[in-house]
Amino acid sequence: MGEKVVAGGTDLSDRHSYRDKLRRCLTGLERLLAEERFDRPKNLMGLEIELNLVGADGLPRMLNGQVLERIASRDFQTELAMFNLEVNIAPHRLSGRVFDRLAEEVRTSLAYAHRKAVEVDAGIVMIGILPTLDRDDLVSSNLSEVDRYTLLNDQIVAARGEDFTLDIDGVEHLVCTSRSIAPEAACTSVQLHLQVTPDRFADVWNAAQVASAAQIAVGANSPFLFGRELWRESRPPLFQQSTDTRPPELQAQGVRPRTWFGERWVTSAFDLFEENLRYFPALLPICDDEEPLAVLDAGGVPTLAELVLHNGTVYRWNRPVYGVADGAPHLRVENRVLPAGPTVADVLANAAFYYGLVRALADESRPVWTRLPFEAAADNFDAACRHGIEARFRWPRRGRYGSLTEVDAVALVRDELLPLAAAGLDAWGIEPADRDFYLGIIEERCRRRANGASWQVATFHRALESGLDRDEALAATTRRYCALTWLGEPVHTWPVGLPEPASL
Repeated sequence: MGEKVVAGGTDLSDRHSYRDKLRRCLTGLERLLAEERFDRPKNLMGLEIELNLVGADGLPRMLNGQVLERIASRDFQTELAMFNLEVNIAPHRLSGRVFDRLAEEVRTSLAYAHRKAVEVDAGIVMIGILPTLDRDDLVSSNLSEVDRYTLLNDQIVAARGEDFTLDIDGVEHLVCTSRSIAPEAACTSVQLHLQVTPDRFADVWNAAQVASAAQIAVGANSPFLFGRELWRESRPPLFQQSTDTRPPELQAQGVRPRTWFGERWVTSAFDLFEENLRYFPALLPICDDEEPLAVLDAGGVPTLAELVLHNGTVYRWNRPVYGVADGAPHLRVENRVLPAGPTVADVLANAAFYYGLVRALADESRPVWTRLPFEAAADNFDAACRHGIEARFRWPRRGRYGSLTEVDAVALVRDELLPLAAAGLDAWGIEPADRDFYLGIIEERCRRRANGASWQVATFHRALESGLDRDEALAATTRRYCALTWLGEPVHTWPVGLPEPASL
């Protein structure tokens, strides 16, 4: 939710006015779609990475304001908590050696930011959930000093009306409560954007939904929270529960959570924006001065500010995005599935797999979502989050009348999805060297059944066996992770265990 808003009170009339304005924005979007006003195809992709600040001891450092002041670049900005940052990479055209170019840009940006963080005795690390976070770190007093975060927290807390309950039953069971949305800040992700034309939006979004389970299976990197070993990718349940405006009674009634996978395949971007209005009350009822329908009548392009703001408070794992650039409106699919890290090479491998697979799935004459019930896709996503690279999925059998069968996620990725991703990258015009190098990283993860989550868990248990207690083992695992991240070799090559002495 990147809009600049001002913390302040809202009353009942604000919500009524905002709802009316949202409806006018939705009508404006409908007109833009009907009038075919959207930007022509540009094959543009974008990349955002959320980061953690840690000290040499592996513990979080609440210093994002000081670090950002030293970085002094608009590419870096605050995130929800004081130990978070985000880096935004400028859009690139999907062609040629784009992934190698992106890798160099990201390495340069992160190295510069890391040097600046070191000036205040901190460092930067890409990881889905920092293993050393404690419940005392994730409190409202550690939210970033930005008005929009304070207001968003206040509105979600008010909508829920009681403490948030975190209940994640994985390898171990975590049950605790929070008085704020601060636990959401533990979740740091990579967000992949793809600009699409309106007639391609539904196919690309549906393809992204299908791909999400495979993305998590090979890319999981968030197995710990508050000292507990939970799911291999614990971000989705944590994010849902820490932003859940529904008390138990509304959950029992089937009211949708604000963080969700979805409930159906779509036929248009309009479907998703219309669902936002139908299912989700406004959290930030702040009205812009623009009158979207008047702007359209005058031949202009409205920003649809209220629609964009409201969409930013509905946390779909694949989110529709409306924007205006150079006077032309455009649509993007924002993929929010992946955790950050472990290395730049891993991030770009995950990106290559996603962009290639989505292109190939969207181009199929008989798309997989016509043969896969949406409920099965949602179940696959859940299984991938729970079990990571050891997950099993329900998937259509090959053949004209194939029913669903249970498949090993690694076998599905290796035998079916990686060839599709390669064909998709070819269709984008990606150079074979980039295609083979980055998809080769995914293939090696499958061959070794290794990803960031499996390395963290194995190294943590090796540390426990060496005689460290849980907190020491988590801190030592985090320090080793940080060191290997900066060496830059992909995570499937990392040796399990600690090089340092067992006693601290």
